[in-house]
Amino acid sequence: MSLENFIPEVWSARLLVNLYNTLVYGNPRIINSDYEGEIRNMGDTVRINSIGAVTVGDYTKNTDMAAPQTLSDAQTTLTITQQKYFNFQVDDIDKFQQMPKMMNDAMREAAYALGNTADQFIVSQYTDIPAGQIVGSSTGVAGSDADPTEIVLGTPGAGSQNAYEMIVDMSVKMDENNVPETGRWVVAPPWFEGYLLKDARFVAYGTPQNRSTLQEASLGGGEAPATGFIGRVAGFDVFKSNNVPLANLAYQVIAGHPMGWTWAQQIDAVEAYRPERRFADAIKGLQLYGAKIIRPQVFALGKVARG
Repeated sequence: MSLENFIPEVWSARLLVNLYNTLVYGNPRIINSDYEGEIRNMGDTVRINSIGAVTVGDYTKNTDMAAPQTLSDAQTTLTITQQKYFNFQVDDIDKFQQMPKMMNDAMREAAYALGNTADQFIVSQYTDIPAGQIVGSSTGVAGSDADPTEIVLGTPGAGSQNAYEMIVDMSVKMDENNVPETGRWVVAPPWFEGYLLKDARFVAYGTPQNRSTLQEASLGGGEAPATGFIGRVAGFDVFKSNNVPLANLAYQVIAGHPMGWTWAQQIDAVEAYRPERRFADAIKGLQLYGAKIIRPQVFALGKVARG
């Protein structure tokens, strides 16, 4: 590769494409990026304002209404806290190889590494989900990191609960919090998917909706990148990820809605250069990002273990 032929915008764009294809928690179907433009235009911090509920009262003819309600507001801050880089080189002696292919492969690997690191950071925000939204076991006792709810196969009973029913319980929790039904998602570890695949309620081809669900999963989902998408259960888009947090003994299975979670990222620079003490071409890049749970009430959390 010649530095004269290196176009940063082209490689930056390829990096972003590959980056989006490695994200699960950073997928647009799971988290929004509504404030990304403001981050880019205004610096590394955006203050997000929200308005409290509006009161509805009874109107009586020929009677004065109460004084206008003073709206309450709240503010949270989305801050760019993460700064990650990559920096690799190709020695001049290796230039007999096909350079475009090497560069494509190298940028794909860089994107995967950046994306995997970003995904782990995004999901680390789950600790902001209120304790009251932890889904309980079939005995009515909420799981904990030290004593998680066991997910087992077979007929549910005391101390027993399978994967499908955990998701149904999450749906009930979100219904109670008035979370919109369209756009709900849940992310679970791969072994959780294995339990779903052994449940006839997930895999049965008895209805056109079931067939459409599994076909969508096999084709990669709808308009947005769908890395890890496996199908639909109880109104949720279900994803799998090896980045599901493990705290003590408990996997943190998170369900939510994109309106509740936001992140912003930018590839700040992609540059080619010649290392001073090497006969080689090198490329370095810088990724900046931050994430924040802005509506904790739209989430449900299951602390589960493989039974």
